[in-house]
Amino acid sequence: MNDVSGQGRKHSAESFAAELRRRIREAVKGYEAGATLPTIREFAADAEEAVARGVAEKAIDRLRAEGLIESRRGSGSLVRASRVPRTSPGRLSADQWGRGLSIQAYDSADPPKAVDVAVGDVVPPAQVADALGVPPGGIVLSRYRRYVRGRRSVQLATAYLPTDLTRGTRIEHTDTGSGGTFARLAEQGFRPTRFVERVTSRAPTPEEIDGVDGREGLSLRREGSLVFEITRHAYAGDRCVEVSLMVLDAEVYELVYEFPAGGDDK
Repeated sequence: MNDVSGQGRKHSAESFAAELRRRIREAVKGYEAGATLPTIREFAADAEEAVARGVAEKAIDRLRAEGLIESRRGSGSLVRASRVPRTSPGRLSADQWGRGLSIQAYDSADPPKAVDVAVGDVVPPAQVADALGVPPGGIVLSRYRRYVRGRRSVQLATAYLPTDLTRGTRIEHTDTGSGGTFARLAEQGFRPTRFVERVTSRAPTPEEIDGVDGREGLSLRREGSLVFEITRHAYAGDRCVEVSLMVLDAEVYELVYEFPAGGDDK
C-alpha cells in the first residue's frame, strides 16, 4: 500500500479511519477522487496495514457515513468527489441571472446538470398555493428538474409559479433561455427583489429514493442517508412570484453563506 504510517502495529477502527481519511484528504496515490479502494478482504490480508477485517469494515462504514466514500454495487467503495458548494445569496443575485447566467453556474464551473425537465399545469400543495395567492384547487405552472453529477442523482427540485406570469413566455418551455426563470420574470415586470430560504435536514422518503410516476429518485442508501430540504420563496416587491421545493443529497452538497456583518465600521 502507499504512504502507510504506523507499520507493524494493530489499528483500531478509529485510528484506521483516521489514516484512510488522511490519505483521501491529501489525495495520496490510490485515494484520489474516483479511485476504487481495496476491499475489506484486501485490507485485512495486507500485512503492512496491520488491520483486522472487522476493524477495516467499521472504518469504511465510518467514512461512508461521513460522505468521504460511496459504495456502488459491483464497483466496491470509491472515493467520493469533492462536495458541491451551494453559495447564498450570491447565486441568486441579479448580477448572475441578469447577465444571462444560470444560478447553478455561480457555484461551480461544472455544476450538476438538470435532466428530466417536466413543465405543466398542476394543483400545487396547499402551502404553495397560499404563498402564491392562488385559491384552493387553483392551477399554477410546475417546473420539475432532477439534477445529476456524473451518474449520480443529487437533487430533485420543483418550482411553482402563477400562470398569469408564465402564459406565453419561455417559462412554459423546458429551456427557459439565458438567465433562466428569474430573467423571464424580470422581462414581465416582476424582477425578483428578495428571496427567503428555509433549510432543514431529514431522512429521505421512499419516494425520493425510488422515484415516482416513472421518474428516477436520488442515488441514496436506504439507511443512514440524509437530505437537505430547501424551500425558497422569490418575491417581486411584496408579491411571491415563485416557490421552489428542493431535496438535495446531504452527502454531496455543502451550504455556503456569505453576507456582510452589518453595522458601521469603527
